[in-house]
Amino acid sequence: MHVVLFDIDGTLVRTGGAGKAAMEEALRSVFGLREVKDGVPYAGRTDRAIARDLLALHGIYPQEENIRRLQEAYLHLLPEMLRQRGGTVCPAVPEVLQQLSATPGVLLGLLTGNIRQGAQRKLQHFGLWDYFAGGGFGDDHEDRDDVARAALQNLGVTAGAAHGSTRNIWVVGDTPLDIRSARAIGAQAVAVATGWHSLEALAYHNPDWLFPDLNHARPLLTIWCQESYAIESDRDNFNHLRRAGPCLEHHSGN
Repeated sequence: MHVVLFDIDGTLVRTGGAGKAAMEEALRSVFGLREVKDGVPYAGRTDRAIARDLLALHGIYPQEENIRRLQEAYLHLLPEMLRQRGGTVCPAVPEVLQQLSATPGVLLGLLTGNIRQGAQRKLQHFGLWDYFAGGGFGDDHEDRDDVARAALQNLGVTAGAAHGSTRNIWVVGDTPLDIRSARAIGAQAVAVATGWHSLEALAYHNPDWLFPDLNHARPLLTIWCQESYAIESDRDNFNHLRRAGPCLEHHSGN
């Protein structure tokens, strides 16, 4: 079995900044702020960590009650922000998800910093939510590595369930934090440059696989879509896959 865990923002969809806009408007409306200061990074981080940092930056004690109030307002505002900002689905995402979801022996999950209801709102907006069995979300953890561990637990996945090896577990994302979270669970890191980070910036963090977008990753589907295809055989046949798909980039970490 192959377990493929997808990040959301910058990997599956681009929301046009709807999440950031909703979070900042929630901060203004709940706590009566006139302006929201810059300085809190969003890319690849959990909503919980973002909320805590936003509150602290504006002199608001980041206690659980304040985080809860901020997130409730954020969820209320998010659907309208998604409609206003438009956004797009990243290249080849629908085709890849359709193919994987129709393949026996492939389990699709999410590994995202979004809180679960926020993830659902975003993916429902783009018609992608129903492809996923569940996963790890930013509700209970601030660190993406902990979210990665929770994703496997929530999906009922162990190394033994994936042909005895976490090398049959894959994390697909667009940030260095996605690559790091793959390492935390011993999974293969598949990086796509469809978010804020360039191919060169992602290559610096030595992902196992690196693509401009999922459209260029189609040879990797050959691995995912064969139930009993061993990872060791995948490595042996990589040169054949390169001939089949010259845009494929594999990173050995060297």
